[in-house]
Amino acid sequence: MQSLKIKLLTGALSCALAVLGAALFAPATYAARVDAAFYQTSPDTVVGAPGSIVHMEPMRGAPLGASAYRVLYRSADPSNRPIVVSGVVVIPTGVAPADGRPMVAWAHPTTGVISRCAPSQARFVFQSMMGLREMVRRGFIVVATDYPGLGTPGPHPYLVGESEARAVLDSVRAARQMPQASAGNRYAVWGHSQGGQAALFTGVLAKTYAPELQLVGVAVAAPATDLQTLLRDDANTDGGRNITAMTLWSWAQIFHLPLDNVIEPGAMPAVDALSNECIESPLDMFERNRSQRPLRQHFLRVDDITRVEPWRSLLLKNIPGVLPSDIPVFVAQGDADRLVLPAVTQAYVRRLCHARSKVQYWSMPGVKHGWAGADSALPVVAWMADRFSGVPAPDSCESFSD
Repeated sequence: MQSLKIKLLTGALSCALAVLGAALFAPATYAARVDAAFYQTSPDTVVGAPGSIVHMEPMRGAPLGASAYRVLYRSADPSNRPIVVSGVVVIPTGVAPADGRPMVAWAHPTTGVISRCAPSQARFVFQSMMGLREMVRRGFIVVATDYPGLGTPGPHPYLVGESEARAVLDSVRAARQMPQASAGNRYAVWGHSQGGQAALFTGVLAKTYAPELQLVGVAVAAPATDLQTLLRDDANTDGGRNITAMTLWSWAQIFHLPLDNVIEPGAMPAVDALSNECIESPLDMFERNRSQRPLRQHFLRVDDITRVEPWRSLLLKNIPGVLPSDIPVFVAQGDADRLVLPAVTQAYVRRLCHARSKVQYWSMPGVKHGWAGADSALPVVAWMADRFSGVPAPDSCESFSD
C-alpha cells in the first residue's frame, strides 16, 4: 500500500477492506443488484412532500433478522426544486417502544459521483453501514440515504453540504412514513469522511428544515470540514488530485461551470475516467490508481484552485458551520490519518467548543482515514444510545481551551 503513495485511494481501499472484513463475520447473504428501473420516476411522481415515499421494495441480508427496504423518496435540492433520492431503511425486530423506535441516519463516505455508485446498489450494502449490527441489536431503525444523484439520475453533487443534509433529513422523514417501522421522532446522525460533512450540515439545518424531528446528537469520524485545506494541502498528491478531479467534475455539471479555464485539455480524459468510476471494492481502487496517473504530469492550469472564483466561494460555502449549542457532538479522528488531517479536525472541534457545544473528541492512535468509521463505530453507537436515554453528554472541550 505504501508503494502506491495515494492517500485517497489508501483510505478508500482501507474502507473497502473494512467492509470486506466485516463481511467475513456476517451471514453469507447480501443485497442483490437492483434493477435500474427502481430509481426512475416521471415528472408527476417527483412532486410531493419532502420525505414522502415514491415506492419501496424489500431487501435480503440485513443482520439479526431485521427487515430492510430499498426506498425511493421525495426531497428538494438547495434551490427547493423537487427531486427524488434513494436509500435503505433497516428495521429491527421486536415490539417498538410506546413513543416509537429511535432512528439513526447513516451518512456514507465517498462512493463516487455517478448514478451507479449508489450504496443501495452495492452487494455489501449492510456491511458498509458502520455499526449496523450493534444499532439493530439496540433497537434503532437505521436509515441510509444514497444522496442525490447516486442511484437516481446523476451526477451527484459531491461535497455539497446542504444537498447531502436535505437528503439525510428527508430519509428520516421517509422512515417515519413506513407503518412497519413504528418510528418515533427522535434521531441521531452518524457519518464518516464525506458522510461526516453530511452529518455536520444535517446538524446545522435540522431545526429549520425539519423542525418536527428531534435531533439528539451528531457523530462523525474523520469528517470533511475545511475543504480549502483539503484541496490545497493535497494539491500535489495523488489523493488530492483524485478529490479535486471528482469535485471539479461534479460541480462543473451541477453549477454549470466551464472546466477549460482550470483544467488542462490533456488532463480531461483522466478527470472523466476518475469521475465515472465507483469506490466499492479493492479492485475499484486499483482501477482508479491507473486512471489518475496522467494527472501527475498534467492537471490544473492554476497554481491554487482554492483562490480561483467561483471555486473558492463554493468551497467556502460547503465548509460546515457550528451547530446549535444544544446538539451534542461526537468527533472521532485517527491520529495516523493523512487525508483528513487531525489538526484540521481539531480546529473544527475548537470552533464547536467556542460556540458552547458539548463535544466528545475520540482520538484513535495509529488509525488511518479509511478505518476511522469502522474503528469508532462501537463507541459511537454507545454514545448515541446514551443520547436517546437522556444521559448528559460528555464534554472534551476543556482539552481544547486556548
